[in-house]
Amino acid sequence: MTPLARLLIASQFAFNVGFFAVVPYLADHLGGTLGLGGAMVGLVLGLRTFSQQGLFVVGGALTDRYGPRPVVLVGCALRVAGFCWLAGAATAGTVVGAVVLVGFAAALFSPAVESEIAREALRVERSGGPRRTRTLARFSAGGQAGALLGPVIGTLLLYAGGDGAFRTACLVGAAVFVLVLAAHAWLMPGGGGAGGTGAAAGGGAVAAGRLVLGNRRFLLLALAYATYLLAYNQLYLALPAELDRATGSQAALGWLFALSSVLVVCGSAPLERLAAARLSRTGMVRAGLLLIAGAFGATAVLRELPGPAAAVAFTVLLTLGQMLVLPATRALLPDLVDERRLGLFTGALSSLSGLLVLAAGAPIGALLDVGGAVPWLVLGALPLLATVVVPRGAERGRGGDGSEEGEAARVGA
Repeated sequence: MTPLARLLIASQFAFNVGFFAVVPYLADHLGGTLGLGGAMVGLVLGLRTFSQQGLFVVGGALTDRYGPRPVVLVGCALRVAGFCWLAGAATAGTVVGAVVLVGFAAALFSPAVESEIAREALRVERSGGPRRTRTLARFSAGGQAGALLGPVIGTLLLYAGGDGAFRTACLVGAAVFVLVLAAHAWLMPGGGGAGGTGAAAGGGAVAAGRLVLGNRRFLLLALAYATYLLAYNQLYLALPAELDRATGSQAALGWLFALSSVLVVCGSAPLERLAAARLSRTGMVRAGLLLIAGAFGATAVLRELPGPAAAVAFTVLLTLGQMLVLPATRALLPDLVDERRLGLFTGALSSLSGLLVLAAGAPIGALLDVGGAVPWLVLGALPLLATVVVPRGAERGRGGDGSEEGEAARVGA
């Protein structure tokens, strides 16, 4: 693994440690310590999501113009400022300002890092190194390890910190991002990306929008990715409801989240090796979507059994699908777009998918209210249908057996 790849994977790990040490406990802090009403809590959380996911395309476009290093550094600095501000925020107005800053910081940092790890994975593959999906699977595992450790740190801080526990958690999160900022300032090379290469990085927002919306194959990939994201979000909506129905409580929810994280951390590399030896990048995305469809189908059948069997099966199959879809989608993206605009399209992938998931949130909630197996079967049909729209990539480069012929033989997968 190259030094740059190690830096990006480590920074993704640290980013999620700092993020998940604070944000999962934000709603309780707003409603409990600050006494904000439910509507205001929902507004604050929605603004945080929009300022992050909705603005990924902005961070991606800036990465193409200026290169990843300055965008990452500014994102880290804004995240430090946002967490410090949130630590002292005591009114609705100051909380809104702080969480928007925290979200926008991620909208800069994440697409810059994600597009650069995709470029680095592509460079490594072209120079005769491991497949790009292997590097990207390690990147996903690093991020998931941070998502696993972050809530543990946040919980310990909240239990040990007394009345000022949330403030302490915010300051610890800020300290983590100070370290990430220092590491990137010291180790991350300048340049990279389009770096402002004339027309490739310019043209303004209208030109960028036309470029994104005019790429039919990219839009198909975004649709498939949005379907995955919609399914994955059911870990937070449908899974708690299923646990409550099956066991009478949601006490096991934390353990299922931990199981999902451990599977990603320990299983991403072995699963990538197994899948990439047999499937193209397009085939890996489709196989992941099939596993996700199977997660909903298995739940529809197993929910008739007593206990949490259905919830466990759902968590395992959904996570296995994620472990294929996520790195394979990132690996497929450079096949579909101009590499000089990889930042723009990386950000647009997240922003478009996030908007589609947001639009589907209310209908999905109403569907789950129907009860029984029908909602699970309907939700399972969505990733099944999405397998049809996944576009083919260029599928050039090394095959699973280390040869170009091995890759060419799998194009039809």
